[in-house]
Amino acid sequence: MSPYSAPRPPKLRERVWAALRPYDPFRSIKAALQYLVLASVLITTGLVFVAMHSATEIRIITIFSIIASLLISQLVAHGLTAPLREMTSVASTMARGDYSRRVTAVRRDEVGELAETFNRMAADLEAVDRHRKELVANVSHELRTPIAALRAVLENVVDGVSEADTETMRTALQQAERLSLLVAHLLDLSRLDNGIVPLDAKRFEVWPYLSAVIKTAGLGLQDGQAPGRRARKDVHLHLDVSPPELTAYADAERLHQVVANLIDNAVKHSPPSGRVTVRARRGGGPGSLDLEVLDEGPGIPESERTRVFERFNRGTAGPGDGGTGLGLAIARWAVDLHGGRIAVAESPRGCRIRVTLPGSTTAPA
Repeated sequence: MSPYSAPRPPKLRERVWAALRPYDPFRSIKAALQYLVLASVLITTGLVFVAMHSATEIRIITIFSIIASLLISQLVAHGLTAPLREMTSVASTMARGDYSRRVTAVRRDEVGELAETFNRMAADLEAVDRHRKELVANVSHELRTPIAALRAVLENVVDGVSEADTETMRTALQQAERLSLLVAHLLDLSRLDNGIVPLDAKRFEVWPYLSAVIKTAGLGLQDGQAPGRRARKDVHLHLDVSPPELTAYADAERLHQVVANLIDNAVKHSPPSGRVTVRARRGGGPGSLDLEVLDEGPGIPESERTRVFERFNRGTAGPGDGGTGLGLAIARWAVDLHGGRIAVAESPRGCRIRVTLPGSTTAPA
């Protein structure tokens, strides 16, 4: 079953149809046909035996034997073909865009297995269709907000309501940067979904690499360069790498996306004068890496910990916080490309997101 969809309870019509179906004691079509032939032979033999010990004519016995064989064949054929007819009906409905119907798989033979596979396929198609509609709706909403703000600023300037001063142009630039960030994130996700993002994994030293990432993130936050985001000079970024000579094996560019997005998310939810810590430790295998980003914010409720990595999910953040709701989704996909794991870990204070990269069996320790 697709992780995006839960099993749908059968409709009343499907439950009634399942109750009306003949009993299915066989686990293969071959066995059902064998028993059908055996039953027909036994019935015919029994009727011939009755004819031999009574005054019944052989032609009457033959007629009764044919009728009995036809009834049994009809019963078995109905049980074998009913799921196929239902699958044809459901497939026709799916072709018209309705993915909610399912086949009532009550048989235990190959036809029943086919019906279960068909239901899984229908569930996956339903999840993909729902995800596509949600993506279009979310993208439309995300694009509409900065476009509307940018249009309002420009209309005020054109109509003479406001002057084209530095502050007004900075507001317009922030909205343009937000649009640019959203488009860049969408392009990243598109490449990741299509599997056209190759990994250029190499061995590198963790301390200088993370130090450069944190320095870049810190400069952007202090200058207020994050689109739509106010400067956060009060948040302190701290790096903790042990041992100092720790090395890892990963794609540096993709890992930069992961760390930068995690830091950006941690800073956004940090309290005044808060502290964000990036912690790196050696993993269980050669070149593997255990990475954690910790903040001192309100944390993430347990019920939301699996949803924060979904696209356009901001949790408790509002739509005007300058984020696109795609940062953690991109981080998850980049980690998945490495074959690693990313999750919200338990923390006595704030939020702690843990990333585990497997490295490579051929990478030096």
